[in-house]
Amino acid sequence: MNDATILLADMTNRARAAARTLATLPTATKAAALRAAAQALRDAAPQILSANATDMAKATEAGLSNAMLDRLKLDSGRVAAMADGVAAVAGLADPVGAIIDESERPNGLRLRRVRVPIGVIGIIYESRPNVTADAAALAVMAGNAVILRGGSEAIESNRAIHAALVSGLVAEGIPADAAQLVPTTDRAAVGAMLAADGSAGAGAIDLIVPRGGKGLVARVQAEARVPVLAHLDGINHIYVDASADPAMARSIVVDAKMRRTGVCGAMETLLIDRAYPDPVGLVSALRDAGCEVRGGPGLRALVPDLVSATDADWDTEYLEAIASAGLVDGLDGALRFIARHSSHHTDAIVANDERVATRFLAEVDSAIVLWNASTQFADGGEFGLGAEIGIATGRLHARGPVALEGLTTYKWVGYGTGQVRG
Repeated sequence: MNDATILLADMTNRARAAARTLATLPTATKAAALRAAAQALRDAAPQILSANATDMAKATEAGLSNAMLDRLKLDSGRVAAMADGVAAVAGLADPVGAIIDESERPNGLRLRRVRVPIGVIGIIYESRPNVTADAAALAVMAGNAVILRGGSEAIESNRAIHAALVSGLVAEGIPADAAQLVPTTDRAAVGAMLAADGSAGAGAIDLIVPRGGKGLVARVQAEARVPVLAHLDGINHIYVDASADPAMARSIVVDAKMRRTGVCGAMETLLIDRAYPDPVGLVSALRDAGCEVRGGPGLRALVPDLVSATDADWDTEYLEAIASAGLVDGLDGALRFIARHSSHHTDAIVANDERVATRFLAEVDSAIVLWNASTQFADGGEFGLGAEIGIATGRLHARGPVALEGLTTYKWVGYGTGQVRG
């Protein structure tokens, strides 16, 4: 074994022991520990902000993109929100032990499907130091141990957040090994996590959740021998139907693109029904808000000074103040376009015609579909889930914002009175 494999084997073995303890803890104990962790984060705000300033200076000098810098940056408001998010998780319903369904067989055997923790979860993430707190809080409340591997650009921030968080957990009886931070920035540690399926005699990770750029997620999906819960791109569309209220359409489109351009829920492509009365107004609203609009031929005929959209633009997650936009032939044209270019993350329709909207919601195959609302609502907190561990765009286990329930599996429990098959 190399050094990274030895390190991860030790961490996963300790995490497995902690997970066995967590799986049987009462809800009140976990909730009290998370409330203590939230307060510890508030108390450590000066140290966290100092550490983040160090990371920001190094990241700026290294030439990280504006989107990455925005994700990395912490201020007093973001630290407070991080702590509030941890505290909010403490108040959520505990999924562990919940009965999904139950039945009684003709022979009298009673069966239940009961939610149980997944076990040991590995989180591999870039830039966003808040993930350190969010992921740990969700994992612990769902009875899982977590191994966190943040990006080198956020190492000081992650260490400060992790130290505060664990101090609060331990004060209320949670094992310190329940939330471990990989101490090295060596990329080999990522490879060791992806291979930690237990086949080499090392401790196993039950689920990997990557959060970061396309390069990171693609590597995780290509190399992992451990199940992966992830999304690759957030190529999100808004279709503005002919029946849409123009004022509502402008408000939603501008918010979806410009509220925060670097988040995975940002709109990247605007599709406008050819019959919509004011496509120029939508383009102007985006441009007035500081967005570069790259248009298809039909739209450039109406707004000649638009930058021409290339074929690649329709499949690009910009994560900055750029959007592609084009005209489509009604709902059917929008559905065809989205089926071809969507990353199955979040797609929305703006329409007053309920029949059109109902078809859109039914036929667009994305983890999140919205009617008359900004795609920026693609967030676990906005869905009432507390923090989220990520957005999943696959079709198995969990889809959309993954929070407490998505971090559990289930087992069958049978209650007999002496039944035998004979």
